[in-house]
Amino acid sequence: MERLGEQDKGKRWYKAREFAGLTGLTVRTLHHYDRLGLLRAARRTAAGYRLYTLRDLARLEQIVALKFIGFSLNDIKTILVNPKNFDLAEMLRLQREIMTRKRACLDSVIAAIERAESIARKRGSLDLTSLKRIIEVINVQSNTNWMMQYYSDEARRKLEERAKDWTPEKQAKVSADWAALFKDVDAAMANHVDPTSKRARRLAKRWDELIGRFTGDDPEIVAGLEALYADQPNWPGTFQKPFDEKYAAFIRDAKSHTRKEK
Repeated sequence: MERLGEQDKGKRWYKAREFAGLTGLTVRTLHHYDRLGLLRAARRTAAGYRLYTLRDLARLEQIVALKFIGFSLNDIKTILVNPKNFDLAEMLRLQREIMTRKRACLDSVIAAIERAESIARKRGSLDLTSLKRIIEVINVQSNTNWMMQYYSDEARRKLEERAKDWTPEKQAKVSADWAALFKDVDAAMANHVDPTSKRARRLAKRWDELIGRFTGDDPEIVAGLEALYADQPNWPGTFQKPFDEKYAAFIRDAKSHTRKEK
């Protein structure tokens, strides 16, 4: 990356924090886009700080617009870096499918609201069960819609099939098993358990088994899940991560030592 030279002195340059203020994004997101090659800062100061211009704002607008309609960051990079080799028709087809699924999700929320409205009219009072159902439907849709962009068409199809057999009882069992695991990992950390120990390895094995209940150990679903967690800087601010990062760090450490022993 080029350093700021004499020919650049007359231009208006923005450091990452200033540019972030203009765009409404975070500095962390700008750095992430830079690392991916989506929006590379054209210059750096002598101290190494990234510098942006208003021209970069135009490119950022393209990124945000494409991301809004459902393109993944890798797809956006392909479009912007080498548009001639990009199959726009095929990608638009995929985006149409994504929007169709979003519409189906909205229909689910509307149906839940209509049921609550009907009950409220008949009873003349609020039905807490119906209202709770609306909240549940909205939360499920909010937490899954944006995640689907990380999965291939085949992986999404498989997830939809698996969801048909996913009963509330199964969800309750998985939630309880995760809670128990987090409690045990927390205790292990509090007792300064060595990541190389058998206890740590058993915890890592339980972690993988629980993830396997979601993925079914399917390679395509696993790949989508890995892509999802690799893109954490771009997660919606409203999404709450299902576990504390300290637990994941402990498990990663235990897995790392396990691999070294093999």
